[in-house]
Amino acid sequence: MSNYKKAYIAGGCFWGMEDLFRTQKGIKDTEVGYIGGQNDNPTYKNHPGHAEGIELTYDENETSFKHILDYFFRIHNPTTVNRQGNDIGSSYRSAIFFQNEEEKNVAEAMIKLVNDSNKWEGTVVTTLEPYSKFWPAEPEHQDYLVRKPDGYTCHFERFSDSFI
Repeated sequence: MSNYKKAYIAGGCFWGMEDLFRTQKGIKDTEVGYIGGQNDNPTYKNHPGHAEGIELTYDENETSFKHILDYFFRIHNPTTVNRQGNDIGSSYRSAIFFQNEEEKNVAEAMIKLVNDSNKWEGTVVTTLEPYSKFWPAEPEHQDYLVRKPDGYTCHFERFSDSFI
């Protein structure tokens, strides 16, 4: 497990992102939860300021933070402020929670690549936020779309080709 790292992102409803990321090369585990907010022990009904985020455990021998972000920018709309699909509010913001300067630099470079590609009609509004504690969501939210395959999601691959 020495090659395993974690990445923390948010891009709208956490169920849809988890479902798409779980099948990506190098992703070893996914967990949905809350990150970047004001209270300890947040819950689905009480998570002020927290984004619905996802913790990705990945093998750096099989994928990279850059490739994770590349896919992230292809499965949600990073140009809408606090909104994905029918979900509205800061809980549904597009955010990358960087753990160190290297991740921050990779994220900034990816945002530039995405903007320069002109694939999206607007400008990327994804926030770069320093990592804060990740709080796992309640059990009923974990693996939700595996258990309920017809459940709501606003995530899908918008572009088949990579930004990198």
